[in-house]
Amino acid sequence: MEKIASARDLGQAIRHERKLQGYTQEEVAAFSGVGITFISNLERGKGTSEFDKALAVAQILGIDLFAKRR
Repeated sequence: MEKIASARDLGQAIRHERKLQGYTQEEVAAFSGVGITFISNLERGKGTSEFDKALAVAQILGIDLFAKRR
């Protein structure tokens, strides 16, 4: 289980899992109904202001987010 403390952490976890499962960014984008650019930005840890704000609020309140493979 990986602690998610930033958009970069989430992106690394997603990239790792995508590669582990043998998918391309294009395939994940198609399965998810989002654009390839979104997947690329996500994996590079390019946060959105809303995501970054949500992480900041969670951290201030003592809430840790984790990525766990199902």
